[in-house]
Amino acid sequence: MKKPSLKTAKQLFPFGLVVVAFIICQILVSANAMPRTTKSLLIPVCAYIVMAVSLNLTVGISGELSLGHAGFMSVGAFSGVVMATYAREVFAAPAPVQLLLAIIAGGIMAAILGVLIGIPVLRLRGDYLAIVTLAFGEIIRNILNCIYIYLDGATLRFAFNNANLPGTPIFRGPTGVTSVQRISTFTAGFLLVMFTLIVVLNLIRSRSGRAIMAIRDNRIAAESVGIDVTKYKMMAFVVSAPLPGMRGALFGLHYSAFTPANFSFTASILILVYVVRGGIGNITGSISAATILYILPEKLRQFSDYRMLVYAIVLIAVMLITNSSGAKNLLMRIIPGRKGDKDNG
Repeated sequence: MKKPSLKTAKQLFPFGLVVVAFIICQILVSANAMPRTTKSLLIPVCAYIVMAVSLNLTVGISGELSLGHAGFMSVGAFSGVVMATYAREVFAAPAPVQLLLAIIAGGIMAAILGVLIGIPVLRLRGDYLAIVTLAFGEIIRNILNCIYIYLDGATLRFAFNNANLPGTPIFRGPTGVTSVQRISTFTAGFLLVMFTLIVVLNLIRSRSGRAIMAIRDNRIAAESVGIDVTKYKMMAFVVSAPLPGMRGALFGLHYSAFTPANFSFTASILILVYVVRGGIGNITGSISAATILYILPEKLRQFSDYRMLVYAIVLIAVMLITNSSGAKNLLMRIIPGRKGDKDNG
């Protein structure tokens, strides 16, 4: 029987890391050994892992700096809540079905938005692309501040002002959504993380992924051998757009209320910090950084005087561990045969 190669083991490592973490957390939860505050962070951690991995596809693999992921996330969150409410009130769907439909709706809406934004935006490069995607995120947030959605029987009614529409309000502009039925689960978050890893890693290791990385490394050389630059840049951008939308639906249905202000450009910057600290192009690093850097500030609240100091030290330590050549050389010595293996993941 052929033994699995080191390359195969490395490719499966992100999946194994997530599965082991999920099993440990489930054991701790079932044994009531996990603090309540930590338990409440499990779903947000899954959501931020999805965001970090999807943004790494754009920033690390495609080589384009996008700051519009908060816009995709907001569209997914609000469309997911509307879908879940409609499924519950009209079809009396159970909670798991509501959550599934909400995640699918959030992904579809974000994908449509990604195509509409990607067509004009991906003709830009560098700082210009970052500025325009940041502007699109803010435009989406301000549009959401003007939208009102009511459920009247089996009919959804929309308005762009504070009109007194008939029915039950679901989404009310700057007030956002209130009285959301919290149906998100840690298991759903785990499955969404696994789905994200399957999509992103399979794209990276495919022929299309190699073309995307070739464009990132040398655009002129890629064009000279017949690679369609616009096509593959659009592919990376559109694949990364539905994942924040699905994450937004999961995240939104975890809280009882939220507003468009929760999805400002600072949310995109926060995700970018996770990607950079975990290592640009390093999917495993994005998983680790998103987990550690989201949980750590919450755990340090009891040390109010030194909280940000410790957080800053940990940020520097994570960056050094994931990006330094010294750490990589040390890993090469510990793990035989690691040297020369340049596969992503």
